[in-house]
Amino acid sequence: MSDVIVAPATRDLEILAGKLTRWMAARMPGASGLVLGNFDYPKGAGQSHETILFDAQWREDGSDRAQGYVVRIKPSDFTVFPDNLFEEQYRVMKVLHDGGHVRVARPMWLEEDPAVLGAAFFVMEKVRGRVPVSIPPYARSGWLSEATPAQRRRLWESAVRQLAAIQLVPLDKVSFLAGPDHAQGGLAQEWDKYTRFVDWLRDDPRSAILEEGRQRLLSLWPKNQPEGMVWGDARIGNMMFDDTFDVVAVMDWEQPSLGGALQDLAWFCTLAETMHGRTSQIGAWLEGMGSREETIALWEEITGKSAADLAWYEDFTQLKMSCTGVRLDMLRGTEMVKPEYMRARLKV
Repeated sequence: MSDVIVAPATRDLEILAGKLTRWMAARMPGASGLVLGNFDYPKGAGQSHETILFDAQWREDGSDRAQGYVVRIKPSDFTVFPDNLFEEQYRVMKVLHDGGHVRVARPMWLEEDPAVLGAAFFVMEKVRGRVPVSIPPYARSGWLSEATPAQRRRLWESAVRQLAAIQLVPLDKVSFLAGPDHAQGGLAQEWDKYTRFVDWLRDDPRSAILEEGRQRLLSLWPKNQPEGMVWGDARIGNMMFDDTFDVVAVMDWEQPSLGGALQDLAWFCTLAETMHGRTSQIGAWLEGMGSREETIALWEEITGKSAADLAWYEDFTQLKMSCTGVRLDMLRGTEMVKPEYMRARLKV
């Protein structure tokens, strides 16, 4: 296959600097001598958005100022998900930051006009910290693998507390996340989203396996469906930690919804087991990290919600991850997600 897209688009950073300098200057009327520099693509950035780091220096109110920023640009060709929720992710972060609900980077400005950079984008403040990366797996090498059990325990608890804090956000503050008329919120909304995702992948032979997995889940429909907002990619790899192992930022709000409280808990538990659980084949067991049972108990204590039927939501997580994996394969022209592996994950 020729001309295979293998990653989100990149661009000439010098040209970007000029355009972004003019755009930001218009939004900072009290600033003089604005200079932007140190533009760079972060290592291990998300697979669906073009994300660029940069620093700004200027003078304001008689003082020199400096601040790091991040610009995220709406994807065009490299579309991983069927739903476009670019503006919604900015609005979610705005609600979370301004209300002090969850620790997120401060969102600064949203630009919906594609004429500036060729696509909509938003700018947020840069947060400094460390992220447990997936490549190489954080449980096998790096700062978290080298941490003490006590430090890992602190990280785990801080992460679960932020995960649970999402479920304390008043839903009327994020009502703009409602789905279509027939599936405006709750499990119905998230189910509708991934039913459409499976349909979107019909051109791939593995879509038949996805449909089998979807039908299996449908036949085992859960009774417990607590309401709540969905982060969408709940894992410590999407959290940034300071030197004391506390969360300083929860990141990547690309697929938020009102799809119910257990969606994120299930995703978090599934990824924890995959990356650093006792049976992990990708990473390794990390002493000090809480078990699935401990995570559930702390989450229930903070949210006041029941995690009954969580196993069903964990199986739903496997369907979601399989959809994303197949889509990435289609974009890259690869077949990393093998049919036999999918059948094992989806129990079909």
